[in-house]
Amino acid sequence: MNAKAPNPRFKIVADNRKARHNYEIGEAIEAGIALVGTEVKSLRQGKATIGESYASEYGGEFYLYNAYIPEYLQANRFNHETKRPRKLLLHKAQINKLTGAITREGMTVVPLKLYFDDRGRAKVEIALARGKKLHDKREADKAKTWNRDKARIMRDRG
Repeated sequence: MNAKAPNPRFKIVADNRKARHNYEIGEAIEAGIALVGTEVKSLRQGKATIGESYASEYGGEFYLYNAYIPEYLQANRFNHETKRPRKLLLHKAQINKLTGAITREGMTVVPLKLYFDDRGRAKVEIALARGKKLHDKREADKAKTWNRDKARIMRDRG
């Protein structure tokens, strides 16, 4: 078996596999995320979704939009809004770099993973990305299928 052992240093809460299919991923950056208490408790249960989310600059700061963190059931009336914009905690140089890439090069910022680090803090891995065209997606699917078939053939031959 060639299965990777999960890194015990952090727990992945949500993974955006769709981003790797729809975008050419560039440089990835780890960012903190400003959350309220019920959001953290809900994340610890592992039920967040970041498949349709993106990050954008507003007022000199970056925010994560459209990320779904469900309500924490035990909090009843003290709950949070499920799809509210959440502030990303980045250094000024990182914000300037991301803003420049968005405005000059027409790239977008997509979240790849939402996880807890070894200190128990919620982090989001964001990346600069450029959208793939339909023919690029087809080429990637063909390559993936061929690699899978090739591995199957090699395994059968011994």
